Amino acid sequence: MSNKRCTVYYLLACAGVLALSAYPLYMGIRVVADMVRFGTVYAENYPKYIIPYTPISLAVILGVALMPLLMKKAGKWALPAGAALSLGAFFGTELLLESQVIVTETVTTTLESWQMYMCYVPPEGYITRTWTAVDVLIGEYSPAFKIHFYLISAVLILSVLNCLYGFARVVRQGDRSRMAALVTQSVCSGLFLVMCIWACFTAFYRTGELQVSALSAVLMTVFFVLLGVTVGVYIGSFLQRGKGRLPILLPSAIASAVTLLMYIGEMILLDGHLYRFGTGFLFDSLGRLVLSPADILIILLAGAVTGGILYGIRHLQKKLQFRWGMGIRWETS
Repeated sequence: MSNKRCTVYYLLACAGVLALSAYPLYMGIRVVADMVRFGTVYAENYPKYIIPYTPISLAVILGVALMPLLMKKAGKWALPAGAALSLGAFFGTELLLESQVIVTETVTTTLESWQMYMCYVPPEGYITRTWTAVDVLIGEYSPAFKIHFYLISAVLILSVLNCLYGFARVVRQGDRSRMAALVTQSVCSGLFLVMCIWACFTAFYRTGELQVSALSAVLMTVFFVLLGVTVGVYIGSFLQRGKGRLPILLPSAIASAVTLLMYIGEMILLDGHLYRFGTGFLFDSLGRLVLSPADILIILLAGAVTGGILYGIRHLQKKLQFRWGMGIRWETS
């Protein structure tokens, strides 16, 4: 494959990542500027969800920037090396930002505590909000709540890098063995990123009550399932050459497990509670188990959708390989 095509792909990948990272980078610059000027960040100037999206953007940019070097020096280990460096950059930047301080109208707190408060109710509702089911107040902070923030961040970083490095291998080496999986992974990653951005600006229209609207329930369901599916397809993309049912069943089980982990993160954030998507047996917790039947169905749905997608990828890849093989034989005959 020509160096020109590799260079064009690399430049397009960098341009695309920078374009998608424009707003998170802008948020980070605003916070740094306030810290330099005032030594703190005032609540009215706080950009929404600088944690974790600014560190995610910096991590992905680093992974893409190093892609040519890693593919040349690390070979088949380029993706693991790039992922490790990107995750290191993410956690380093994340912890640095979390240690900064902001000031609200009534209390001073660290950025990480403010982020927890942001998850529950928008800051403009802080003064007038009447707390009912669960009291989550600014300053009452547990690091354990970040489990789902870190989970979402890692999924975005790993899935995006998997796609970019995978297509780079196609361009550079002509290796199309993972093409169907990469295209599917790209679609899943793109949809999941859209859902994350949507949640960033709307928090899916939650009002602070545990009982959410029908629209919020649908969007949260899609988000949870898509999270599991994105992880499942990511794992499955590396196992597709295997035979039997394991390359489908294992990623499906992991997809459900990741969705469950997301529920656990929400439960920690809400002090042992979960958002309820309705009323009645289907939506009520099962005794001491915080999960409801609806929640369990969502967890299982993530695994089922993953299994269906991977089954389709396996058959589609076989057809593509057959057609590419026929094309090669025809061209060399």
